Amino acid sequence: MQNYLETAVAALVAAAVALFLVEVVHRLTRRFGRRSLLLTELTDHAHRPFQVAATVLAVQFAVRFTTGYAVGESWRRLLLHLLILGVIATLAWLVAGLLVVVEDTALARFRVDVPDNRHARRVRTQVVMLRRLTIAVVVILAVGVMLMTFPSVRGIGAGVLTSAGVVGVVAALAAQSLLGNVFAGLQLPFSDAVRLDDVVVVEGEWGRIEELTLSYVVVQIWDDRRLILPTSYFTSKPFQNWTRTEAAVLGTAELDVDWAVPVQTMREELRRLVEGTELWDGRVCVLQVTGATGGTVRLRALVSAADAGSLWDLRCLVREHLVAWIRDNRPTAMPRLRTELGDSNSNLSWQWVQPRRPARRPSDTEAPDDARVFGGSDDGDARSEAFVGPEETRP
Repeated sequence: MQNYLETAVAALVAAAVALFLVEVVHRLTRRFGRRSLLLTELTDHAHRPFQVAATVLAVQFAVRFTTGYAVGESWRRLLLHLLILGVIATLAWLVAGLLVVVEDTALARFRVDVPDNRHARRVRTQVVMLRRLTIAVVVILAVGVMLMTFPSVRGIGAGVLTSAGVVGVVAALAAQSLLGNVFAGLQLPFSDAVRLDDVVVVEGEWGRIEELTLSYVVVQIWDDRRLILPTSYFTSKPFQNWTRTEAAVLGTAELDVDWAVPVQTMREELRRLVEGTELWDGRVCVLQVTGATGGTVRLRALVSAADAGSLWDLRCLVREHLVAWIRDNRPTAMPRLRTELGDSNSNLSWQWVQPRRPARRPSDTEAPDDARVFGGSDDGDARSEAFVGPEETRP
């Protein structure tokens, strides 16, 4: 009975000493590491797993060295086996915590709360995926090591290895879809095709990449719905990424109006509108006639904004303002259907009158800047160069 009591006391003393030493190290690290981000992260994320791992390891050593009187007893083997399993689990927890500390320290250098955060979002996406992968590997290795402590598992290891080829083929066929998603999840962050917080259009929905995992991607749609897609979707199907190179985008607002619309006056009104709103980023403001069929003229207002959300509001503002401007200032330009009535012989009035040739007025050979998408400004010239084809060599 006295031996058992000594073992219990030794275990309690070992645990107390371990907790005391860990607490001393924790306080010293917190005191001298106030200006060090790495030490601060260590005190926040690694303290608890370090505390538990040190305590379990100390108790395991105390029990092992104070139970020499019970060598060969089943309870001693069971207790030491449980303590070894606890040491393996807590050490795996500690390693995972240290990996999180290293990754958080690396992420702290890249801020995503600044306007130009494309590179930061790319690094953040890659680090988050690596964190999940490394933690999964640590857990799998820990479970494998824990299983190998059982003699029965070690005994069947050889048989498992001999049939590994057949099992591998069966597992690959059964988990083909799962493995495809996992490989796609590893490919996405490093191919730079999509990142966290990217604005995308998938399945006809406009939203933001909210979460990237090894098996699925969560897209937060503009109306706060969530679209859950497998990661293989983004490697096998086309989608739109509005922020892959930069957040600034172009958008259109189209109107069908009557042929009597004063295009140049309306163009000047569009310019006056966008210059008076903070939604416009100052790059593109163009009004063009893109169609003239079916008795109406189609006008397209092309504007630019710093991000997709501002562009949506700007397009709605342009559409609303131009509709109100036509209604209040140019009602004759509102779309309408014309009916012509002739006399009893179906002759129309315009057939009786000899048309007069209008006087020729000198026209400008150069279109105004607000009427050109490819050219007329620095942004337009750059767009023209980007979409021009290879020059042909003429004989």
